[in-house]
Amino acid sequence: MVTAGIYMVARSSILFALAPGTLQVVAIVGAATALFAATIGLVQNDIKKVLAYSTISQLGYMFLALGVGAFASGLFHVMTHAFFKALLFLGSGAVIHAMHEEQDIQRMGGLKKSMPVTYATFLIGAIAISGIPPFSGFFSKDEILWKAFSNGSVLLWLAGACGAVLTAFYMFRLVSLTFEGHPRYDEHHVHPHEAPRSMTIPLVVLAVLSVIGGFIGIPASLGGGNQFEHFLEPVFAPANAKLALPVHDAAAMEYVLMIVSVLIAAGSIVAARYVYLRRTEIADAAAGRFPRIYRILFNKYYVDEIYDAAIVTPIEKTSEKLLWNIIDERIIDGTINVTAKMSAFIAEILRRIQTGVTGTYAIFFIVGVLFVISWLFVR
Repeated sequence: MVTAGIYMVARSSILFALAPGTLQVVAIVGAATALFAATIGLVQNDIKKVLAYSTISQLGYMFLALGVGAFASGLFHVMTHAFFKALLFLGSGAVIHAMHEEQDIQRMGGLKKSMPVTYATFLIGAIAISGIPPFSGFFSKDEILWKAFSNGSVLLWLAGACGAVLTAFYMFRLVSLTFEGHPRYDEHHVHPHEAPRSMTIPLVVLAVLSVIGGFIGIPASLGGGNQFEHFLEPVFAPANAKLALPVHDAAAMEYVLMIVSVLIAAGSIVAARYVYLRRTEIADAAAGRFPRIYRILFNKYYVDEIYDAAIVTPIEKTSEKLLWNIIDERIIDGTINVTAKMSAFIAEILRRIQTGVTGTYAIFFIVGVLFVISWLFVR
């Protein structure tokens, strides 16, 4: 369900290729989504919320790829993202299970000692989503950034690169606060433990896929044949022919952008670990120095509040005041009640006729005969 829109746009690639302006809108919306959700993920403390907004951000990358005509690259990121995001979500479930349903990462810390398998696999997922080679996320994300630069514009690449920086930062903020540092939970009442094999075996499987899953899409610039793109080539051939995207032989530029993307991701990882493991006061100082920005990000740009005020509340009020009080209670219930009362009134009259007494029936019979005879004489 989460990636259904990606599949729809990719499967309808020829329609979008016939409307280049629409594709440009898709690319801009994708880039904006990647940045929008990534900034929210920077300050969330619920372990699952961080991953949820990370998913939205990665969906933005996928749409960015589709918007610049890199349909196969978008679907390639769908595949690799499935590996490491499933790993991260299942890993978060193992952490929540071990922490007795606690989801606040500010109340965790130091879990790698008691949960070594979960920590190792979660770390692999975090490295993969950050785009560090040779993990799967590197190949798909780097392909998207290269296509955004070569088929799109420098601004689209810059937006994607900024999203990569934020992704690496908030993911290793999550890893540092959850698994490393000193425990911040009540050690007298909470006793973390490694998840059972029924939970750790899937984590190991997904961790392996997160490491090697990208090898099916190694680009030609790195000596690969990008088998994933060739596999989907017949599907996107009509759209690619219509778009007539230029063929770029600037391998040197691709290498430069690849090195830049890896360096900024690695630098962001180092920065996150430095801030949340060695200089934790930096984060507190930043939140104190920019309180409005922090509140906006922490409250998710107030999207939920705006949605509630603009859509949910009006629908509830309309349902209560109009649909319930007027249409349901007065019109529908009123009509039904009047009909019921009329039926009861008529039934009461008819009930008096059906008395079961023979003499009463004889009187009605005689009155009826006399009425008919009188009517005939009058005619």
